[in-house]
Amino acid sequence: MIPLIDIVRQHQTLKGEMERAVGAVLNQGQFILGPNCQSLEQEIADYCGTRYGIGVNSGTDALFLALHALGVREGDEVITSPYTFFATIEAIVHTGARPVLVDIDPHHYNLDPEQVEQAITARTKAILPVHLFGYPADMKSLSSIARRYGLHLVEDACQAIGAEIGGKPVGSWGDVGCFSFYPTKNLGGVGDGGMITTSDPELCERLRRLRTHGTYRKYHHSCFGFNSRLDEIQAAILRVKLKHLPKWNLRRRALARRYREAFRGLPLQLPSESPRVTPTYHLYVVQTPHSVSLKQWLLDRGIGCEIYYPMPLHHQRAWNDRFPVPSLPRAEAVAGTTLALPIYPELSDAEQETIIKAVVRFFKEEKAR
Repeated sequence: MIPLIDIVRQHQTLKGEMERAVGAVLNQGQFILGPNCQSLEQEIADYCGTRYGIGVNSGTDALFLALHALGVREGDEVITSPYTFFATIEAIVHTGARPVLVDIDPHHYNLDPEQVEQAITARTKAILPVHLFGYPADMKSLSSIARRYGLHLVEDACQAIGAEIGGKPVGSWGDVGCFSFYPTKNLGGVGDGGMITTSDPELCERLRRLRTHGTYRKYHHSCFGFNSRLDEIQAAILRVKLKHLPKWNLRRRALARRYREAFRGLPLQLPSESPRVTPTYHLYVVQTPHSVSLKQWLLDRGIGCEIYYPMPLHHQRAWNDRFPVPSLPRAEAVAGTTLALPIYPELSDAEQETIIKAVVRFFKEEKAR
């Protein structure tokens, strides 16, 4: 079996480093907002080209707290993508605001800036682009739109740590960047975890208070906050992994190049590329109307794969119970036709060759039918 994602291999190679890091935390005895969390916050900020990092307990909380700290409230609107994981709109809804979904660019599956601008109303408070599958959204255009209309810009970079646009890292383009350390991410912990990046000192202070019950001094609370802290053991493990992240992302890009060369000429839409954009290939997603049969073909041969995403957000039951259903033809056309293939750094060349041969063989037989 070649799994779609294999975090066990990564942990086996780092077993000694991780055990020493966890052991040091246990011996030190500070498990909440300790020295590893503080160090990781600065290391992530440096990596993402911002002044500050704020560790929180998940990528979802990173999104929610970022919006809350920026003053997004009931009656506001936040423009975002219909084609992403559910947490993106969940964070908006829990502030009391209304998600406004606009259609995607069909080539890289991220927000179409032209449609974003058309969706702005007097109630729009923020734009929330998603760097889907590790490919950055068009932040140059979206930043320009946000400035022109006086809107906040919140980056959902949960799948894209290390990605860049013209050498500028994601997480440094907006007011805030939001990251997830869910175990399967490019930088994953051994449980939930998240990080917010910003260069705004006042916003940073507000976020640090919000994540800890509104505390500004022990037993003194300036606002009603939340309990959303990145714990020390997760931070220690993430610090070990962060040192390896650049080479892991390079490996992902090398695997992506090999897929691209091997699949040239096949009836597949491959991940978009641009000379100015450096993606991280959190997932390697191909598009084909045969996604269901190709998925089964690969699974029958012991190759892990998955359809990302089978349904756009505005077709989810939770959306239908609360909001009108918009017509978003691009997202609707893409949903269910995008198939993720294995691309983790520990994937061997031999395993990738097996995957390539299986995909090529599928389309040869499909053509012969």
